[in-house]
Amino acid sequence: MTTQSGGDKANQPAPFLSSVMQIEPQWIDYNGHLNMAYYNVMFDRAIDELWLVLGIGPDYKKARNNSTFTAECHVRYLREIHLGDPVQIAIYLLAADEKRLHTFEELRHADEGWLSATSENMTMHVDIGLRKTAPFPPDVRTTIEAVAKAHASVAGPEGVGRAIGMPPTK
Repeated sequence: MTTQSGGDKANQPAPFLSSVMQIEPQWIDYNGHLNMAYYNVMFDRAIDELWLVLGIGPDYKKARNNSTFTAECHVRYLREIHLGDPVQIAIYLLAADEKRLHTFEELRHADEGWLSATSENMTMHVDIGLRKTAPFPPDVRTTIEAVAKAHASVAGPEGVGRAIGMPPTK
């Protein structure tokens, strides 16, 4: 993974596409497919790649003592992924304000394009010294706004805002 941050990478097409990832053998569970915990590992790795583009990766934490924490996450498992399947994650930055980022991720088979899982997240910007939410600095906010604007120009993904619940009985 690269350690670049900000710059003209913020002007890339929407949605953001992660690097292609491979399923690791130890991630396969006794059902013969990717264990649910490792979907989150891959979603997290993809978010880290986007954070580098936004300028809020590890170097940002070291330099400014700020970071991000996930406040909420909703994962949907739609189709099994198996050992040997290459995957890529598309990330939509749906909304942002002074302290929060609302993202939606789609994990797809990298060669065949079918959707395996989605993850919708609310992320908070945090002052590490205080361990409290804090506004993004103006320069970072400018980059975030540019990416959010680019992502708003494409059709939103299916499944945003879904809630968990049993279907009504007849």
